[in-house]
Amino acid sequence: MVLWVFGYGSLIWKAGFHYDDRLIGFIKGYHRVFYQGSTDHRGTPEYPGRTVTLEPCDGEVCYLEVREKQYDMQVYLDLFTEPDASTPAVSGILVYIASPDKKLNKNYLGPASMEEMANQIVHAEGPSGPNRDYVFQLEKALLKLGCEDKHVMELAETVRQKLSGRELTNSQVE
Repeated sequence: MVLWVFGYGSLIWKAGFHYDDRLIGFIKGYHRVFYQGSTDHRGTPEYPGRTVTLEPCDGEVCYLEVREKQYDMQVYLDLFTEPDASTPAVSGILVYIASPDKKLNKNYLGPASMEEMANQIVHAEGPSGPNRDYVFQLEKALLKLGCEDKHVMELAETVRQKLSGRELTNSQVE
C-alpha cells in the first residue's frame, strides 16, 4: 500500500517518521492559516500556541499520526507539481485539517489579527519548544522551497517586531 501525506506545516522540515520518497508540490483550493491551537507541542492548555491548518479558499494553492492528533479531519486530495497542470502528479494524498467546528475541534482558535496572533505566539511555549520557533522554521522551510506564503511571512515579521520590542523593553528595565 502506498500512502502519501501532505505536509504543510512542521512536516515540511521535521517529518518525525521514515519515508521512502518526498515530492514537492501543492494542493488547490486551500490556503495555510495559523488558526489551530497547540496545547501539546507549541503551547499548553493554559496558554495554547498557534500552528497552521488549511482553510478552503477558491483559487488559492498551498505548497508543500500522533503529531496530528489535534486535527479532527482527514481528507484525500490531489497533489500538483506544476501550476498549469490539470492532471495531478499524485491523487489521493492524506491531508490533516483542523475544522472550525468547536464541538469537534476544541483547540480551534480561529481568525485573529496579525497583532493578536503574534502576541500569543511570542508568549507560548510547549514541550516541542517556543511557538515562535515553529513560525520561523516554517517560514525558512517554505522560502527554501521557493514558496512565499504571505500569511506566514507577515506573521513571522510581526513576531520578529514583537520580540525586538520586548527585548528593548526588557533591556530598558534593567
